[in-house]
Amino acid sequence: MFRISKMTDYAIMVMVELNASKGQVLTAQALAENSHLELPTVSKVLKLLVKTELIDSYRGVNGGYSLERNARDISVAEIIAAIEGPIAMTECSVEEGLCAQEALCGLRGNWQRISVAVANAMQGVSLAEMAQPVKSTTEPLQITTLNA
Repeated sequence: MFRISKMTDYAIMVMVELNASKGQVLTAQALAENSHLELPTVSKVLKLLVKTELIDSYRGVNGGYSLERNARDISVAEIIAAIEGPIAMTECSVEEGLCAQEALCGLRGNWQRISVAVANAMQGVSLAEMAQPVKSTTEPLQITTLNA
């Protein structure tokens, strides 16, 4: 099963809270309370997001955090990459030499194609879109397969 980490999920939650603030600077404590996450977790996420320039950090009495760009201009792919690194389905689809089977396996090019498709799909979803509620479903996502 392909899944993003909890830390990445939390980063998206924090970014959605920053978007909801409408440009207001929020403290790490306020973000933790608003997102119902633990302060140390939010602090760790904020450090990574500041480092990758997705959010701005302000020091001082009125300090805190805000989005660096408009939520429409921040993609889910950027947030995922900020926390987890490059979006890739396998190690070999990121760079050569990471897999012991590489010399014997001809799948690298196909894994790269799949990784690009997944990254492009995530690039096409903005933070603004993630902030919009979608009708919830209790049904698990069904992926159909084609029979040859």
